[in-house]
Amino acid sequence: MKKNLTQSWNACGINPGDIVLIHTSLQRTLSEHNTTPQVVFESFLDAVGPEGTLLFPLFNFDFTKGTPFDIRSTPSQMGVLTETARLQPGAVRSGHPIYSFAVIGPQAVKFDVDNFSGYGSDSPFAILKELDGKIAVLDLSDLNSMTFYHHIEEMHQVTFRYHKEFSGEYTDANGVTSERTYGLFVRDLERSVLTDVNDMGELLWEQGLYSGCRPKEAAGLRTISARAMYQSVSEVIESGRAEGLLFSIENKES
Repeated sequence: MKKNLTQSWNACGINPGDIVLIHTSLQRTLSEHNTTPQVVFESFLDAVGPEGTLLFPLFNFDFTKGTPFDIRSTPSQMGVLTETARLQPGAVRSGHPIYSFAVIGPQAVKFDVDNFSGYGSDSPFAILKELDGKIAVLDLSDLNSMTFYHHIEEMHQVTFRYHKEFSGEYTDANGVTSERTYGLFVRDLERSVLTDVNDMGELLWEQGLYSGCRPKEAAGLRTISARAMYQSVSEVIESGRAEGLLFSIENKES
């Protein structure tokens, strides 16, 4: 069963040696293949091989509400596969208390960063692009998965988002607790900005940048080069076409 999954991931664009950020909804895969999150995790490891590196989002939004963060134990809110990755021996966890990642593989040390900004130039998103990595999405829409859009938006300092800081109690890998402040490039709620990226996802398909399968079809996994996505979305922002492709305004009158 694990071999069949690995072959499916390879057919959808994950190759040996790749550096891949993986977003997943596992419900259909677990049901149809009668398998476990651990087996799915191992199938992704096999797909990139010993030279490849995997990133899994461990996003947890409790720090924004005043809940203390402990890099050793704060769980992911992004599903069972991400928790499986977090608990793997040797997994590296990046330091942002809201947008951290579990990274496994020979390039993991490059993601051992304590980035101030969740999406910024010091973030794992930027490192993924720098290393010419890929993003893979299993059975999720762009809206429900592709946080990389926000990295591109921050790099372009789009006007429909702004910088906001969050402070709270933070415990590091050595068990030392202190008060820390981190940033996020958040949408402008006063302007009723909604993240609205599914049409941009369709454009990425039309441009031939996505490979693999659409959500809930066949293997359900699609992949894209982080650099190629960055370039395509940057062109949309720079040409003034972000509204309708990256965001919309709630209840905006026509």
